[in-house]
Amino acid sequence: MIDLTALRAAPQRFRQAWSDRGLAVDLDALLALDEVVRGLKFKAESLKAEVNAASKEIGKAAKAGGEALAAAKEKARQLGDQAKAIDAEREQREAELTAQLLVLPNPCLESVPKGADSAANPVVATWGQKPAFAFRPKPHWELGPALGIMDFDRGAKLAGSGFVCLKGAGARLSRALISWFLDVHTREHGYTEWQVPHLVTPQVMQGTGQLPKFADQLYACKDDQLLLIPTAEVPVTNLHAGEVLEAAQLPVKYTAHTPCFRREAGAAGVGTRGLTRVHQFDKVEIVWLDRPENSDADLLTLRGHAEVLLQRLGLHYRVLELCTGDTGFSSAHTFDLEVWSPGTDSWLEVSSCSTFTDFQARRAGLRFRDAGGKPQFVHTLNGSGLALPRCIIALLETWQQADGSVLVPEPLRPYLGGQDRIAK
Repeated sequence: MIDLTALRAAPQRFRQAWSDRGLAVDLDALLALDEVVRGLKFKAESLKAEVNAASKEIGKAAKAGGEALAAAKEKARQLGDQAKAIDAEREQREAELTAQLLVLPNPCLESVPKGADSAANPVVATWGQKPAFAFRPKPHWELGPALGIMDFDRGAKLAGSGFVCLKGAGARLSRALISWFLDVHTREHGYTEWQVPHLVTPQVMQGTGQLPKFADQLYACKDDQLLLIPTAEVPVTNLHAGEVLEAAQLPVKYTAHTPCFRREAGAAGVGTRGLTRVHQFDKVEIVWLDRPENSDADLLTLRGHAEVLLQRLGLHYRVLELCTGDTGFSSAHTFDLEVWSPGTDSWLEVSSCSTFTDFQARRAGLRFRDAGGKPQFVHTLNGSGLALPRCIIALLETWQQADGSVLVPEPLRPYLGGQDRIAK
């Protein structure tokens, strides 16, 4: 949610920030509506004071009775009716203002590179080298079925296109990755692990910015007015919604594994083969709540927590800093980690690490008490640590052998009972 006080104070800064995102906002109309709402609030408060005064006059007029009492009652009634009408108008116009604010994206930080789309995203870091093979590396959609660890046909039979079944060593590999990711985050990086609902209310989705903007991307249980989560970011960020944390509690660092559900509306035919783009997948999320002055440094630390996982798996990756035109709706600054897929000769995003400044906190009511005891909005951050499908793609394709088997990276072997290779 946009800070209206900041918007009124520096409208040109917001206009330019939204323009950098490729968005034209009628800021004059928005501020005019804000002025109407504030005027109605002032008028409502004034009328309430008059109603209170008129009510006291009824008490005085009661002693005289007759016409004086009737006149006092009539005046109080008329003022009460006026107050109700003003309140109704205020609520309507306030709802209009809120609806407009809810679809406005978070302005990017000034340091974010300017650009229209992903072509303008600079590569700010790389790790490792592209693996070399003495044979033609196979894509995962050939490796997985040949090893008997992936079944695309049965996934489609059960739920349609965009769903997959993992079997045997494939299912165990997925479970091993999840356990290892969580263990690294909790044991080495100080995160507290949560297990959270996979269904949430629309209000919770609104808190992190999924609603109303991305309603067409969500799976809904309409009879219960609940929505399947697209990422653990949604429930985990909202754990403290409506609360005021003490400064000593910050930073809050949480992690959670959940399945993620995304309709990917309009994405048919775009990189949809195999595990590349699926409607249900597992992901481990890392989330921070912290003081505003720390969030820039926190973002780099959080990003490093995701990177170390790729490094220990021996996967070649690069880091992109997203430009203004490619930055997500709620984010103010984002780094994407893209892992190399030898079988498809392409880069695949496995983590997106972002700071949202106070944008989500305002929507969800996430605050902390500063040194003076005054409630302030926290800054929220999150990142994938990591998303499994593309991580599995890169792992299988990077560590494939000429005989069709796949070596298991060292950190995962204890989670697979010492198994060092996946073979048919």
